[in-house]
Amino acid sequence: MKRQDFRFFHRLRVRWVEVDMQKIVFNGHYLMYFDTAVTAYWRALALPYEEGFTALGGELYVKKATVEYHASARNDDQLEVALKCEHVGRSSMRFAGAIFRGNQLLITGELIYVFADPVEQKSRPVPDALRALLLDYESGQRVTQLRLNSWDALQADARRVRTEVFIEEQGIAREDEWDDADATAVHAVLYNRLDQPLATGRLLQHAPGVAKVGRMAVRHMLRGANLGAEILQALVQAAAARGDREVVLHAQRSAEGFYRRLGFAVRGEPFDEVGIAHVEMVLPLTAQTSASRA
Repeated sequence: MKRQDFRFFHRLRVRWVEVDMQKIVFNGHYLMYFDTAVTAYWRALALPYEEGFTALGGELYVKKATVEYHASARNDDQLEVALKCEHVGRSSMRFAGAIFRGNQLLITGELIYVFADPVEQKSRPVPDALRALLLDYESGQRVTQLRLNSWDALQADARRVRTEVFIEEQGIAREDEWDDADATAVHAVLYNRLDQPLATGRLLQHAPGVAKVGRMAVRHMLRGANLGAEILQALVQAAAARGDREVVLHAQRSAEGFYRRLGFAVRGEPFDEVGIAHVEMVLPLTAQTSASRA
């Protein structure tokens, strides 16, 4: 197997506890590496595992797992675990896996899962929605859909994401979360193939020529899959399309690096908002406006 055979890679680093007395990774840990990558694979497909498979009406059970050893990984090696769905049968699916250190192939593996009833643990046909999702992802197609619309159109799904992230996870008071600005904002919600809302954000007219992005939220099990970037870029493009010259936002300090990577810069001193440290960040829109109209 070669790196170009795969679309999906999950990066991890060998920990001291995973090395045996021969100073190489203990053989059984490679199955753990593959299993860790499988969890990240579902994230790449924008599928929150528990909620997603509940909606699909079944669970996945391992039928077969094989590992072939070609070379050894050592403590502190940075590895990339590659996976691809090679075949979807009537009730099973076969994944091929490979573990690389740089371009060197260390391990190959095969994982066979059966889709089954979670109570009786009897096999069921793979749902058409799951089959299509796997095949489309492996062929390079998008697995999410972004919708930009009014509060009236997207309120139910935006509320669901924001309630989970801001109120339940971060402990923000309900009266601080909901305001009249929602009614006039442009809202973005990102959905997966099962039409489950995953992330949201809103765009306000802060001042003439100045847009303000806010209420950026991604459900916790799908963070790290670039969903927040999709939401932010869509809102920035909407601001550019209506002629705004800059976008401002109040970033939680824990998310400051995320916004920096997308071109925003800090302006002013940190401040407290709803009991959480924030900082104002700004993005000029000259380049984005030109790109959006090209």
